[in-house]
Amino acid sequence: MTAFAVAPQEIAVGFFAACEAELQAPKPGNVHVFADGHGMTTVDFLASAEAAAPFIAAPNSSVGARIEGAVAATWARVGQNTNLGIILLCAPLAQAAASARSGDLRCKTLRVLQALDVDDAAAAFRAIALARPAGLGEAPQHDVHSPAQTSLIEAMRAAAGRDRIAWQYANGFADIFDLGLETLAGARQRGADAPLATLCVYAALLAAFPDSHIARKHGSATAETVRGEAAGFETSLKSAQSREAAFDLALEFDCALKRRGLNPGTSADLTVAVLFADYLAAILARPRKNG
Repeated sequence: MTAFAVAPQEIAVGFFAACEAELQAPKPGNVHVFADGHGMTTVDFLASAEAAAPFIAAPNSSVGARIEGAVAATWARVGQNTNLGIILLCAPLAQAAASARSGDLRCKTLRVLQALDVDDAAAAFRAIALARPAGLGEAPQHDVHSPAQTSLIEAMRAAAGRDRIAWQYANGFADIFDLGLETLAGARQRGADAPLATLCVYAALLAAFPDSHIARKHGSATAETVRGEAAGFETSLKSAQSREAAFDLALEFDCALKRRGLNPGTSADLTVAVLFADYLAAILARPRKNG
């Protein structure tokens, strides 16, 4: 382990903490401590995070092995797909932190993505097939039910136009390191506590682009409609006079989306990844002793 590398135990703690923190914010349309939804509860997500954490943080592992181990452990624990997107996003971040040689998490993440190979793709394909997410992987090129014939990064590039998680792989996790972390920092500077800052991140992501999970289940037009609604919500959120007022707005939007059966799951997954990246970056930024 290098002087900068983050220890497996710290990675596991950070992963669980990010998953737990995301549940504390009233994310419209998604599961949180204020309201369950879509046949899932916060208990399901916490159990999933606990099961997945050791595999996300496994020492001397690969991105593909982290993904496959975490998905299998989640499925064994809760018997449903609660966190595939979270795992797909957090595995490269964990790999970057575990092998970092400097304090630059973004640079190392880009190198990790560029180094992904066919073995990573094969493991990820098995994990995606096990999780059985609605619509994901059903493609004429690089179908997860067929043997992997290219690297994971190339498979993700092929899917980037229809899936925002794949888009992260193809674009160096730009939504995480740019929009996500910048929104988080801005919310904190304005005095937001952790749940409100998390809500601000989620709102920014939901307003920035159509949610892939909604698009897969309900079509691109519905996803764009929700994005437009989220843009209005984000504007109102920024002008809210108090945390209580912000949460009231969020819970009103939450009810409206859930009445229509709409779950912006990709935006929630990206929010967890932002919180995880923030945690890892803070560790890497700590002063290190030489010798």
